[in-house]
Amino acid sequence: MMQAGAEQGSYTGEAVALDVKPASYILRAAGTIIDWLTYMLVMLGCFLLLAATGAGIDEALVRVLVVLILVFGMVVLPTTIELLSHGRSLGKLAVGARIVRDDGGAIGFRHSFIRALVGVLEIFMTIGAIAALTGLLNARSKRLGDLLAGTYSQLVRVPRPQPLTLYLAPHLTAWAQTADVARLPDRLSRRIAQFVRQAPQLTPAARAGLSTELAREASPYVSPLPPVDAETFLVAVAVLRRERDARGLALEQQRLDRLDPVLGALPHGFPER
Repeated sequence: MMQAGAEQGSYTGEAVALDVKPASYILRAAGTIIDWLTYMLVMLGCFLLLAATGAGIDEALVRVLVVLILVFGMVVLPTTIELLSHGRSLGKLAVGARIVRDDGGAIGFRHSFIRALVGVLEIFMTIGAIAALTGLLNARSKRLGDLLAGTYSQLVRVPRPQPLTLYLAPHLTAWAQTADVARLPDRLSRRIAQFVRQAPQLTPAARAGLSTELAREASPYVSPLPPVDAETFLVAVAVLRRERDARGLALEQQRLDRLDPVLGALPHGFPER
């Protein structure tokens, strides 16, 4: 059901729903590959620099420098980039994603460090095999580091919403002039608005079933009921509520405009300075 799908998602600590989407598995994989190649190139450059300038250096010191380069490229660099960019590494920028906490907040040093540390195992040592397998087994495509750090990849490059234009069916014009549509419960109103917007993307069976259910729930708040199908009825209710809300806001603005000279004027006889 669309209602259940709409209620799934992210929530803040105050149980406020967040209208965000996690990055898909493919986008996460593409971003990880870009990051992995970037870090590998940085480490390769460091190794080439060490080889070019390391002649005559003690062998034990060379081993220490090699370890430091590996730690820098696999832990320090990813942690620093994610922390300074607020969750947006080069790969995340390329795919339009950002690493955030499970509650939608910005990540901190602990989150970035855990992700980078676990990434040594699941990305570098296993060439991404563990990360790929873990991402397939959860709804948000989290890798092991995300599960331990309490983070996920949030999609920030989303399509611009298209304005929805609703029209009242011509044969309902007379009905609309006398129809009484009471205030709908907030949850029902949101479900109707969501259905009207997403109806073209639903299958015919789901579209008919959901419109019938919503029309049945909205019927007690409408009088008289028009002799139309469920979807046309829902669109008519949405149009009437929108127009009446718009008229109410316009009247309120007119009253405020009439009061503005009185509220903004100086007391009688008070000099303007």
